[in-house]
Amino acid sequence: MTDTQPTGAAEPGQSAAPSRSAWRDVPPRQVRRFAALALEEVPALAQDILREIRAEYPGLPVVLDDSGEPMALVGIRRALEGFVQQLASQEGRPRYHLEVFQEFGRGEGLHGRSLDSLQAIYRLGVRLAWRRLAEIGQQIEIPPPAMYELAESGFEYLDGLVDQSVRGYAEAAAREAGERLRLQRKLMELLLSERRADPGGAAHATGTGRGSSSGPAAPFGNALGERAARVGWQLPERVAVGVLLRPAPEAVAPAVGEGVLLDMEAEQPRMVVPDPEAAGRPELLRRAMTGWSGAIGPPVPLADAAKSLRWAEAAVGLMERGLLPAGEVLHCTEHTEALVLLQPEELIEDLARRCLAPLEHCGPAHGRRLAETLLAWLETRGGAPEVAARLGVHPQTVRYRLRQIRELWGDEVDDPDRRFELELVLRARRLRGLLGRAQAPEAGRVSSTAR
Repeated sequence: MTDTQPTGAAEPGQSAAPSRSAWRDVPPRQVRRFAALALEEVPALAQDILREIRAEYPGLPVVLDDSGEPMALVGIRRALEGFVQQLASQEGRPRYHLEVFQEFGRGEGLHGRSLDSLQAIYRLGVRLAWRRLAEIGQQIEIPPPAMYELAESGFEYLDGLVDQSVRGYAEAAAREAGERLRLQRKLMELLLSERRADPGGAAHATGTGRGSSSGPAAPFGNALGERAARVGWQLPERVAVGVLLRPAPEAVAPAVGEGVLLDMEAEQPRMVVPDPEAAGRPELLRRAMTGWSGAIGPPVPLADAAKSLRWAEAAVGLMERGLLPAGEVLHCTEHTEALVLLQPEELIEDLARRCLAPLEHCGPAHGRRLAETLLAWLETRGGAPEVAARLGVHPQTVRYRLRQIRELWGDEVDDPDRRFELELVLRARRLRGLLGRAQAPEAGRVSSTAR
């Protein structure tokens, strides 16, 4: 196989021959001549390209470097010089050290623009540059195949410049996202702090007050408004605060939508839901939280966001202990009884010891049956048939147990305060699973079982 033959498949046991390059076949003297003429043209060509770009994109911002020269002109000139020098050296694939194109990408990212217009500008520049390089190639009679290869190299070089801009754009986007998250966390820290704003301060914070607020709440309202403005969050009148449990360590943040503040950096992620009762908001959150578990506190005025957080944290604590259903995001307003009765555990237990002291001398099983009967009686305020239907036992069994209850508690079961305390502690025990759940009357199965 001679040098002039096209490269074919290598025979068994032989390595493939390198692909031929028409540009490499151009005599070095001719290549040097081409490079010299092209470099002479670079300053004027860069000006022409920038002029055409500005005519095509009149809204393009003009950013000056430290010397007062437009950065776009500097970038075009350096790109042209780098490309031509690469051709002259014939080193193969071009190397890119054009940080200015990373800056172009960063600028687009920081100003919230896409890279589409920037890439279009690059392509326009390459087309204009190619026209002049083609003229130079004709002038010194470089063979057409070499010029075709030169065109391919130009677009490959363009891809490298775009890659540089994409890298800068990605860095700016990551920096912007990180800064936004940092500011959002600062906003949430202030919003969920234990400080309380008075009505004047709350009105000031939400923009609903008349006149200026005064007192210690005013600085709180001012700071809250400033931090909200920095992340573009419009202060709502009411919020609900959620506490989440990660389904997995690497779980992706739920797509909670615009306006919902989310802090995924906390061990238990938190979210602040503005206007939680607005139309469509509950359904949107339900879909977004699929696969997650946790709790959303009750809706409260903005200045009381910390209160909603406390209820959500309490609910999550009960979920972790198995006292509230796990595997979903609960709304505290739907589990008020459990949150009220299970939270002050020490107080409820102390009250239970005093109220249920008469059961101490009963066996565990019998004491539990009497407690369940007492609770059913207190809840129904009915006679033996109603209580029997609720418990699923025979009315005669209920009558027997009620007689025992009167013997144990005496007149206390007729005192409204004692009845309230008894129902309170017995409901708390049922929520903890220490007492059985009552049946619906229609599901009650009358039993002839003896006490």
